Amino acid sequence: MLVSHAREGTVKWSCGNLYALAGIAGAALGSTIGKAFDGQKLLFLFSLLIMVVGVGMFRSRSHAGLPGAKCNKDNAGAVLGLGAGTGVLAGFFGIGGGFLIVLASSPRRMPIINAVGTSLVAVTACGCTTAINYASSGYVDWPLAVAFILGGAGGGMIGTAMARHLFNKGQLTSIFAGMVLAVALYMLCRSLFEILG
Repeated sequence: MLVSHAREGTVKWSCGNLYALAGIAGAALGSTIGKAFDGQKLLFLFSLLIMVVGVGMFRSRSHAGLPGAKCNKDNAGAVLGLGAGTGVLAGFFGIGGGFLIVLASSPRRMPIINAVGTSLVAVTACGCTTAINYASSGYVDWPLAVAFILGGAGGGMIGTAMARHLFNKGQLTSIFAGMVLAVALYMLCRSLFEILG
C-alpha cells in the first residue's frame, strides 16, 4: 500500500519519517505492555478506541485540510509526540496505528488523502516493531500472517485507487469514518459476548 501511495504522490515523507522514528520506540514499549494483557480485554479496549476514532473522523469530515501542509522545525515536537503516542497504542493493541495518525493529521492540517498515504510510513515501522516483539514471544501465527500480508498487498492496490476516487468526490472521510464505526460496533459486540458469555 505504501508503494502505491508513494507512486500516487500522496505521501509527505518528512512527516512520515518523523512519525515512524518516534513510533518505533513507542511500539516497542506498547507491545511489551500488551503481551501482559488478556486477549479479550485487549479486543474490548481496542473496540472502544476505534469507536472514538470513528466519531472523531465523522466530526471532522467537513475539514478539507491544507494541501501544502508539511512538517518542519516548528511542528516537529508535536509530530514526534503524536508518533510516539500512536506507536504505544499500535504496539499495545498489535495494530499498525495508521488510522490514529489519519485522525490526528487530517482535521486541521493535511487533506485526508495525504494523511492516509503518510500514515503508511509509520504503519510499516510500527507494524514491523510490534511484529518482531510479539514474534519473539511466540505469539505470531506465521501462515495466517503471510495470508494477511498477501491479501493486504492485493487489496492495497485496489484501495489506493478507490481512495483517490473518493477523495476527489469529497466522500473519503465520511466513508472512512463509517467503516471504522462499523468495525468498532462489531468488535465491541463480539468482545462483550466473549467476556460475558
